Amino acid sequence: MPGSLFIVPTPVGNLEDMTYRAVKVLQEADLILAEDTRTSSVLLQHFGIKGRLLSHHKYNEHQTTDLIRERILAGQNVALISDAGTPGISDPGFYLVRACASEGIQVQTLPGATACIPALVSSGLPCDRFCFEGFLPQKKGRSSLLESLAEDPRTMVFYESPYRLVKTLSQFCEVFGPERECSVAREISKLHEEHVRGTLAEVLHHFCENEPKGEIVIIVSGKKSPKRPQHTNKFKTPEQ
Repeated sequence: MPGSLFIVPTPVGNLEDMTYRAVKVLQEADLILAEDTRTSSVLLQHFGIKGRLLSHHKYNEHQTTDLIRERILAGQNVALISDAGTPGISDPGFYLVRACASEGIQVQTLPGATACIPALVSSGLPCDRFCFEGFLPQKKGRSSLLESLAEDPRTMVFYESPYRLVKTLSQFCEVFGPERECSVAREISKLHEEHVRGTLAEVLHHFCENEPKGEIVIIVSGKKSPKRPQHTNKFKTPEQ
């Protein structure tokens, strides 16, 4: 009888965000796949989990997927974790899930930590309809993608490096307009979590004056339409 593949979210900041079920699944798994075994070893040690670790990251996932699938078909239960958050969301996981699903292997994804949803809900922007764009292409296709989003009425969610944040916000001002509302969330669930809200021009000015650090999520309001009035937020200084 084949085993199962478990997709296990891990905390993006505060270790108390780990769920009881996640700990139990990792304790009982025959094999734990980790994006970085050094990072995951610290987490597993904290929760007293002594499962066997195997490296599974974006540079080797094509090579290791077949081996892992065969182990599951042979009856092993395998758990996949990333360095932080939910695997498959801008992290390794898609190829393995697709390969297992195509074989009829049971894939169970545990609900849990991710940076995009807390950032979206905390932004104060409409979250009944939104699109997740993750990390934008660095070169090819970047401009055309942003232009295709300029007329989208949905709230948009982006991941970004702190080193590229100012450049990205500048480009957003050019494509979406400087008065478009946005919120930049930094260090979700960590000690120095903050949310900077305002227009794109205001938020850009803030980060030109204050060097951004840590993990970044950018929330941008959709194109304003008569049927869907935008919320109005005055610019607010970072909150901790």
